[in-house]
Amino acid sequence: MTYATADDVQARMNRTLSAAELAQCETLLEDAAVVIDAYNASADDDAKKLVSCRMVLRLMDAGVDLGVPMGATQGSQSALGYSQSWTISNGAAGEIYLSKLEKKLLGVGDRIGSASPVEDLSRRCCL
Repeated sequence: MTYATADDVQARMNRTLSAAELAQCETLLEDAAVVIDAYNASADDDAKKLVSCRMVLRLMDAGVDLGVPMGATQGSQSALGYSQSWTISNGAAGEIYLSKLEKKLLGVGDRIGSASPVEDLSRRCCL
């Protein structure tokens, strides 16, 4: 089960996918669906589709024609010394993960809360 298709991913790319890339994309979309369901299976269908596409695009390195990996928060380039370095904040290159924005789209993350088992016990004993 997937929330997006390879055509959805390809529509967001700047190029046409090869047959091998289409097969890889379908497999990655299945992986993305599992990760999404682990966070919030009841999220909005449009959000699941968008997040699926973003996860797969990032993994397939859609930003490669810009020279900057999608999701990079810091980077540097040099010319004649042939040097590049990038910092990716949420996951690692080659890893399927949810960014902070994607978690927010799915309705999870950035929630602050606490639970106190002591308060729960005191309510039970005093009733």
